[in-house]
Amino acid sequence: MPESRLLNDPGLAARIRERDREALAAVVDAYLDQVVRAARGAGLNRHQAEEVAQNTFATFIETAPRFEGRSHVRTWIFGIFYRKLQEARRGFAKDRRMDDIDEVFESRFDEAESWSRPPRGPEDELFAKEARHEIGDCLEAVPDRQRMAFVLREIEGLSTQEICKILEVSATNMGVMLFRARNRLRECLEDKWEHA
Repeated sequence: MPESRLLNDPGLAARIRERDREALAAVVDAYLDQVVRAARGAGLNRHQAEEVAQNTFATFIETAPRFEGRSHVRTWIFGIFYRKLQEARRGFAKDRRMDDIDEVFESRFDEAESWSRPPRGPEDELFAKEARHEIGDCLEAVPDRQRMAFVLREIEGLSTQEICKILEVSATNMGVMLFRARNRLRECLEDKWEHA
């Protein structure tokens, strides 16, 4: 059965509970990239994001017999992800960031040590790097729950209902969180650009 049809199959919850290999693989294939992107958007480096994603899906498979299907499987996955992200942050807080040179190397080269994307001109590269750095700095200043609401909505495109289930908040509270996150980000960026 094609992945998209399988994910919309009314019997998916039962197949997940039975740990049907095809159903579990379809869920992992469908949402792995989204979970990694959400972890990166939450401020983790590539290695940390992949580790959180791996832990998320290991827990998904381990707890599959408890999935009742009352929520969409994506909502359930992101609920697990949110808890794993919080656990990881506590663990990563003990570790310091990698040296800048290691981070640059990882971002520029693939595993075969070839360019992952060719270099751009120095002005373009400098502007893009500064913009990413400033946006990243501003996002780090946003409180964790507000940042997570922002990442799930703006980067991952999850619905209000899904985000509310994941963060265990009301729609009104989530709206306030998004409003505050967007305002903090806008004010921070305006302040940075005004004083540049």
